Amino acid sequence: MTTIRAVAYLAVAVHFWYACYYDWNYVNIPPTVHPMGITYGRTKKLKFLTYWDALLQSLFFTISFLNEILGNTEVSPSWGNNSIFRKLKDLILPSLAFPISMFVGLTFWGLYFVDRELVFPKAIDPFFPPWLNHVMHTNIMLFVLAEMYMSFRRYPSRYVGVGILTIFMACYLVWLHVIYFKTGIWVYPILEKLDFIARVVFFVVLLGLSLVLYFVGEKINQRIWLNRVKFEKPYYNEYKAK
Repeated sequence: MTTIRAVAYLAVAVHFWYACYYDWNYVNIPPTVHPMGITYGRTKKLKFLTYWDALLQSLFFTISFLNEILGNTEVSPSWGNNSIFRKLKDLILPSLAFPISMFVGLTFWGLYFVDRELVFPKAIDPFFPPWLNHVMHTNIMLFVLAEMYMSFRRYPSRYVGVGILTIFMACYLVWLHVIYFKTGIWVYPILEKLDFIARVVFFVVLLGLSLVLYFVGEKINQRIWLNRVKFEKPYYNEYKAK
């Protein structure tokens, strides 16, 4: 089973790394086609939360692969056997990989089906291949959901997990405004249509959604693994209490 998981993690990691590489080097939207093509300094794709998330998923599944071959996959490894890869994996998925991937996917496709011009204008279709769109906005959800079933992880304390997620989202929000003040262009077309108050409400709602998704991930993990860890008393009591 460990070998199968290792191969699966490697394949998923390579697939995300390649998507990031392709997007960075070959997807160039001319500013004359759409303002989304405008960059600030060397930011290129780093202005999009989608790209931040793709890099995050690439890193997470690489760490998951390394944990399979160099770390520890036991449900409750002793502290001495709990490798750095296992510690990182158990921290990154709950705090960032799950909530951010679900946030990006749900908000993207939600806005896309309401009015795609708000998030993925038709004008950029010739420059952004459909397969890449699905890697960045669909596969991120599918693979992280599959990972919830593939291996056990112990969620960090809510103080740590929610804190990391909040800091991450706050950093991106600040970055979004830095780009706006330097270029005069909002990264996402929907922000152009909102006044100041509406934008504040929009950002608060999105931050709230990301926090809700953290607790959704925690609940999914509990439902999947509660019975499987019933012989591991510390974990069972912890999960049962949530």
